[in-house]
Amino acid sequence: MHDTIVVLDFGSQYAQLIARSIREENVFCELLPWNTPAESVLTLNPKGYILSGGPASVYSSRAPQVPEYVFQSQVPILGVCYGMQALTHSMGGEVAPSAKQEYGHAALQVERSNPLLPAGIYQVWMSHGDRIERLPEGFRILAHTDNSPIAAMGDPSRDYYGVQFHPEVRHTNKGKDILARFVIQICGAEPDWTPYSIIHESVQKIRDRVGKERVLSAVSGGVDSSVATALVHKAVGDQLHAVFVDTGLLRKGETEQVITTFRDHIGVQLHPAHAVEDFLSDLKGVTDPEKKRALIGNRFIRIFEEQAQALEMPKYLVQGTIYPDVVESQGHDRSQVARIKTHHNVGGLPEEMDFELIEPLRYLFKDEVRRIGISLGLPPHIVWRQPFPGPGLAIRVIGEVTWERLERLRAADAIFLDELREADLLRLKTRSDDSVSRKGPRGTAQAFAVLLPVQSVGVMGDKRTYQDVIALRAVTTDDFMTADWARLPQDLLAEIGSRIVNEVEGINRVVYDITSKPPGTIEWE
Repeated sequence: MHDTIVVLDFGSQYAQLIARSIREENVFCELLPWNTPAESVLTLNPKGYILSGGPASVYSSRAPQVPEYVFQSQVPILGVCYGMQALTHSMGGEVAPSAKQEYGHAALQVERSNPLLPAGIYQVWMSHGDRIERLPEGFRILAHTDNSPIAAMGDPSRDYYGVQFHPEVRHTNKGKDILARFVIQICGAEPDWTPYSIIHESVQKIRDRVGKERVLSAVSGGVDSSVATALVHKAVGDQLHAVFVDTGLLRKGETEQVITTFRDHIGVQLHPAHAVEDFLSDLKGVTDPEKKRALIGNRFIRIFEEQAQALEMPKYLVQGTIYPDVVESQGHDRSQVARIKTHHNVGGLPEEMDFELIEPLRYLFKDEVRRIGISLGLPPHIVWRQPFPGPGLAIRVIGEVTWERLERLRAADAIFLDELREADLLRLKTRSDDSVSRKGPRGTAQAFAVLLPVQSVGVMGDKRTYQDVIALRAVTTDDFMTADWARLPQDLLAEIGSRIVNEVEGINRVVYDITSKPPGTIEWE
């Protein structure tokens, strides 16, 4: 069993970032709601606890509190923002509203060197309205900012620490070093959570569970379903059958890529179901994006059922659920039976289908899934595939979805991605490791084209035109929780716009989306 750090989530929007940062240090970590039953947490035998931030005030009647078992465990504790205040309150210190709230960047001055914070000045990210007025017994001040006299505190004799800032966000310099120091040096956790160990353990668990039974997998060409399928195939070989539903809603060349990848590169028994006409028939005249999603999901279910029945309903179903799916659905308790949920890889599977789920990626973040994919030998175009919505291009064709409009969007999108790739501005794997490099101004984390439901006047070859408009969207982000629009070079945008107008029939105008998230979202629908 791997050494485990438990992050108790008090409602922070950044809680997943804490867990991801710890996993990046090759230490296993679980993110659990603060009120998870003690028995579920203690079965993990935590080497330490991190108490996340949160929106509450510790004096609110409904404010989350630090569970008593955390103290009884006698292992190191780190409180972050609200977690620091909750730790203070639980141990008899005093928290009060600050005369001046503190949000954004701040300069943190370490008053005395300590195991958590070496001496120096740090640029940190603050987000709080309350502050510590009186320390709990045994604690001392470790650092301050102009607005927070107690911006970090600690009791090294018990390995209890608190920081008012957020070390998990990229706005805090050396934040990852702070978390690594707590996890590895203070908690003494062994950094043995590696792709090799994950693959080795997963393969053995799958073999022990499946035995000689057959397994069914639904693949979309996306990272999660592809890696999950490849991992199960490594475990059970020809006992695995994969179903690929060709919806007609993928990007240019992706249908052929998926079929080639699974048949030729992985050697999976793949059963393509070509159903383009069915999906287009369902979507005829539909403009509401939620109705599009429902129709696509329902059609996928019917086709998948037909394929499953033809294969005599294998006992096990592979689903590419990843850890953020689990966290967001609050399905943390390992004792709960996994349910078939609506999932972006498969569009939603019917509850009445009598499968037992295999979810080999259930406790992995996306970056871990990519590292597993690399270790399994999946092609780069699958491992580093741009994020893609489950309903596919149906929600990037704003308005009615027709084959003509899909083809128009596909062509424009391919030009956009080709030009970004040529400029080395797509998010790519470096040569030296599995991390992400951003070449040029800054690589894009996600980029795509959107076909708008409006037409504009133009002039082409001395003729008046009235044709469609393409919007280009490219963002930079580390976590997809927030995102900024990519500042692409003007010359590059000019070349992309020129190529789309000249090469894609029916397009006479190209616009670039300069909206960040928030207030916008990354996708348009």
